Amino acid sequence: QVQLVESGGGLVQPGGSLRLSCAVSGFTFSINTMSWYRQAPGKERELVAQITTNPRTTNYADSVKGRFTISRDNAKNTVYLQMNSLKPEDTAVYYCKALLHWGQGTQVTVSS
Repeated sequence: QVQLVESGGGLVQPGGSLRLSCAVSGFTFSINTMSWYRQAPGKERELVAQITTNPRTTNYADSVKGRFTISRDNAKNTVYLQMNSLKPEDTAVYYCKALLHWGQGTQVTVSS
């Protein structure tokens, strides 16, 4: 059974940082592309960042380039999203995705 479990969300002030984690089980993590999406209230879910494997490449939404970094640890079956210089418009539920599977999401709120 495939499981993706996100953690690391919370409330942070503008300009702050958070690190999201997504622990994966139930499939061969190391050969699959991993993605982070987010969905803000009243908006569609959007791709934030993606990381492939062999070769390891990354791509980002324009709105987060230079502020967010996606990484993976294949030994731990975990993908991360380091979020710096957070803005109020980054407020959303963040989801981890692999193949057709989604995590339950973790709330990120950026507010003073």
